[in-house]
Amino acid sequence: MTRRKLTEEEIELWRKVTKQAERLHPELPQSVHPTTLPKPKPTKTPRMRLEGFEIGQNVPVKPQHHRLKPSVTDSLWASPVQMDTKAFGRMKRGKLKPEGKLDLHGMRVDTAHPALIRFILTAQAQGKRLVLVVTGKGKDRDEPGPIPTPRGVLRNQVPHWLSIPPLAQAVLQVAPAHISHGGDGAYYVYLRRNR
Repeated sequence: MTRRKLTEEEIELWRKVTKQAERLHPELPQSVHPTTLPKPKPTKTPRMRLEGFEIGQNVPVKPQHHRLKPSVTDSLWASPVQMDTKAFGRMKRGKLKPEGKLDLHGMRVDTAHPALIRFILTAQAQGKRLVLVVTGKGKDRDEPGPIPTPRGVLRNQVPHWLSIPPLAQAVLQVAPAHISHGGDGAYYVYLRRNR
């Protein structure tokens, strides 16, 4: 946008105003009207060239995926196999029959944890190799809210309890159960040999 020049009438009006106005600081010398400075000329910046990209080029937008914590079932399937591979495949298909079963339905966390510890350590002492721990699928929350909450408290806590002492030394592998043994509401726990 260019500035317009003042007309003769506007310049004369300004001079009348300045003659009638009192100076704010009369002790300072009156300076000569400043001359207008020339307009600065824009300098051109050199364009940077990047490998395969020019400034001003459209960048293809990649969709951003949210990194949510994987479900308990997914993380158990992704964990490395510690037991015999053939036995793991048979267990996964529901061909191995569990030698013991613990049903945690209706239990609270404070009673389920000691019951799980007692059951696993007793089963290992008896020489059992494969046991089934039934947790249930859990109830859906009435209000999902902005923060996703995992479904089923025991379903999410049992794999964690099996991976920390005192049960970590007894457990060789944890896997979600086959549909014939409870599906997502149960876990196979393959125990180490008692030595």
